[in-house]
Amino acid sequence: MRLLAVHPSGLMYTRIFLTLEPLGLELIAGAARAAGHDVRIVDLQVEQPSRLWRLVEQWRPDAMCLGGNYLANVPEIIETAKAIKARLPSCFVFVGGHSASFVAADLLAHGAGAIDCVIKGEGEVSVPRLLQAIQDGEDLTCVPGSVSAKGEGPPPRFVESLDTIRPARDLLARRRRYFIGTLDPCASIEFARGCPWDCTFCSAWTFYGRSYRVASPERIADELARIREPGVFIVDDVAFVHARHGFEIGEAIKRRGIRKQYYLETRGDVLLRNMEVFRFWRDLGLQIMFIGLEAIDEEGLQRFRKRIDLDRNMEALEAARSLGISVAVNLIADPSWDHERFETIRRWCLEIPEVVNISVTTPYPGTEIWQTEQRKLTTRDYRLFDIQHAVLPTKLPLPEFYAELVKTQQVLNTKHLGFAAVRKTLGIAGKLLLRGQTNFLRMIWKFDSVFNPALQLADHARPVQYELPVRPEFAAVADKRGLYVHKPAGRRGRTLDDATEQFVDATRSGA
Repeated sequence: MRLLAVHPSGLMYTRIFLTLEPLGLELIAGAARAAGHDVRIVDLQVEQPSRLWRLVEQWRPDAMCLGGNYLANVPEIIETAKAIKARLPSCFVFVGGHSASFVAADLLAHGAGAIDCVIKGEGEVSVPRLLQAIQDGEDLTCVPGSVSAKGEGPPPRFVESLDTIRPARDLLARRRRYFIGTLDPCASIEFARGCPWDCTFCSAWTFYGRSYRVASPERIADELARIREPGVFIVDDVAFVHARHGFEIGEAIKRRGIRKQYYLETRGDVLLRNMEVFRFWRDLGLQIMFIGLEAIDEEGLQRFRKRIDLDRNMEALEAARSLGISVAVNLIADPSWDHERFETIRRWCLEIPEVVNISVTTPYPGTEIWQTEQRKLTTRDYRLFDIQHAVLPTKLPLPEFYAELVKTQQVLNTKHLGFAAVRKTLGIAGKLLLRGQTNFLRMIWKFDSVFNPALQLADHARPVQYELPVRPEFAAVADKRGLYVHKPAGRRGRTLDDATEQFVDATRSGA
């Protein structure tokens, strides 16, 4: 079959800080191609829609897969599906991805017949099976993770081994457009899937059923050796949970003489516990580390169930500085913040040398705060669920909340692009320009045109065609049993050694 995989256009913050290659679609494309299908990818983050429509008209795909990793892309996904059906009625249109897995039935309802199926969970298993079922005229309910007008298939299944899947990177036409911060250009890779923790604002653990699985060091080294970009973003939700795994990967790429610049995300307690791993990776090229602090007080940390106290987080920042690794941290702006709280946050952020990003509390389907807070939502417009808009009632009038939010973001932006930092920043930009890379330089000058309180407020006034439905059946207290996409398998689902298992259990018990 001819399969066309499409990634929707970028979101608000991706226009500034990063544009990542659609690794999930590349992996789906790789699995479909390994099953004998002809595959193309269009990434609307970096490509014009005209290429999509040329392929539809000239190549005439038998099936189209729309990537639904981000809730804010849902209206675009639905409109694209309807446009495909209008042009090519025989094309089988399906949607998959992280966010799509939590709103599968809603997507079918919004599509009004334009979406034939939604695939929940990991698609590398289900998509080849789905394509075979389409070819053979089978009932779609035989496909694991499928949701269609005829009903649901068996529960989604995990891939048997992360070593058996390969991303079809060669199908992306504009690889030099992918970057994250100063890593320009930048590819993406995964060392592990899942997260053993259970933060209330996150759906990684509910998607993967609290499992944690790793790829083998040799397979990872093989993939890194094939990546041509100098920068690599390690997409793991928490990097190097398992210290031995981190060392073994590092040793494998060191033996091969692979030199890259790396960006990763981790937790403060994981960094402190596995300092030697991060020191080893600094020497291998680890340049930037992202740590989700989320809050600067114990009350906020407990509300988000971070399972780490403020002192340990501050200790982790000191540890990263001692390693000479640049650190970016995230804080979550709560709707209850007033003028005084925003000012306190600004002062705190200016006192530390790290880059600070501010996101907004957003109850996503699949998170505990969706179950407990969704009745309070002030809007159900999918497009506003992008962690940059307020979708819950704010203590300040909404115009004032956005003014304070953008003021805080502008202060932090100026902190890193002020006189003291300009020389270094321009030096980085100059080196990138010599290589023909302009993503980072464009990022510097676009900030004020994207982060604008008047524009954010105006987004709330746009006509709304597709909305998240009301779910009155949700209780006021989160029911974890109904959250999962892949059902939890307990300790058997985690690829952890005994010491790491004890560490994770201790942090989850509050020790």
